[in-house]
Amino acid sequence: MMNRHKTLTFVLLFLCFSAGAQQWGELFDDHWKFSPGDDRAAAGVGFDDRGWRGVELPHDWSIEGAPERSNPSKGAGGYFPTGVGWYRKVFMAPVAWKRKEVSLLFEGVYMNAEVFVNGRSLGVHPYGYSSFWYDISRFLDWGKDNVVAVRVDNSQQVNCRWYSGSGIYRHVRIAVRDPLHIDPWGVVVTTPEVSSARAQVEVGAVVKNDSGLSGNAVLSTVIVDGKGKVVARDSVLIRLAGDTTVARQLVVDRPLLWSVDSPWLYKVKLVLSRGGRRKDEYVSGFGIRTIGFSVEKGFRLNGKTMKLYGGCIHHDNGCLGAAAFDRAEERKVELLKAAGFNALRTSHNPPSPALLDACDRLGMLVIDEAFDGWREAKNANDYTRYFDAWWRRDLESMVLRDRNHPSVVIWSVGNEILERKSPGAIRTAGEAGCRGSPI
Repeated sequence: MMNRHKTLTFVLLFLCFSAGAQQWGELFDDHWKFSPGDDRAAAGVGFDDRGWRGVELPHDWSIEGAPERSNPSKGAGGYFPTGVGWYRKVFMAPVAWKRKEVSLLFEGVYMNAEVFVNGRSLGVHPYGYSSFWYDISRFLDWGKDNVVAVRVDNSQQVNCRWYSGSGIYRHVRIAVRDPLHIDPWGVVVTTPEVSSARAQVEVGAVVKNDSGLSGNAVLSTVIVDGKGKVVARDSVLIRLAGDTTVARQLVVDRPLLWSVDSPWLYKVKLVLSRGGRRKDEYVSGFGIRTIGFSVEKGFRLNGKTMKLYGGCIHHDNGCLGAAAFDRAEERKVELLKAAGFNALRTSHNPPSPALLDACDRLGMLVIDEAFDGWREAKNANDYTRYFDAWWRRDLESMVLRDRNHPSVVIWSVGNEILERKSPGAIRTAGEAGCRGSPI
């Protein structure tokens, strides 16, 4: 039976969804249980997990263990233990959610994460660094306790050339949306024309209509500055016919430009309404700035040539392991900034959203990197095992998730790609849809 604490938690959670803005839902990090080892029965609803340890996310079980020379992670993994581990969480799905779409987002699980809801497998996500989500609506029991279980398999070693950690090491979020809603990864904000007098801000959004409703809806857009002042607004009538892509242009007068020295930020707030009733709301941060590259002038930010002073960083946080606590990610950027960095490269994988948020706030340019390699392996069990089946989905995850961060100025599709030595291999990758060159 649910205790009062759990009941109160989900009453408050539902109120947040009903009344407040959401980006990718609310944090779903508390009241998990964890056990090392591989008991397949742990996916089931009736499994007895009373002997398991309670944990809060983010969580890295590798850093909790002792380094041993015999551990298969070897030097690259700091000789820390890896293996298989299970996570479980019990939560109540209120009856009020019954006509909603309920989704779980995992910002990062290392690796081979298989997610179960009430004993039913939703799939396996191999890559340990890309975010992924599932619509869990049809698997829920309304008004009752539900169980989400996650099997994490980091047993196939060596699969990384640096310390990876093991487990659900980034945030998990839950979102409850109306079937008529704004796609959270379908919002894109660009600033194609910028001057000291005015900035043109283009806001694109995908409106998902899983309700079967027809007729019209209204999408309202508001841009606010860092002090909460409305600086631009727009409203448009859209006709409901399946999913709809909307593009709007707004103007911000006398914009404050984002830069490494003055990282001014704005927010765009979208509200979707039908029949006078609010259906969904989405908020995204962004910055007004221009970037450019040329042979003559190099990299330019807001029309000014500048050098990138920085280096490559891995995703771990020292003695905290891979656990991506928001403050640890922010502190990392603060230290780099204090050391004279104005740029960093996320070697060699997509970073946590918290790191990019910190880069936006503190003024740090980012080279956002997707992979360490493509098809030619650097370790026996690395991402090359999954590249052909997963590269497109993992690349889309990175770009759709990160594209509104003003700190991101370069996309990198790979690090030291071994196929560079073989033009034929590069050509084959291009024919398969891998466009561009490694950075």
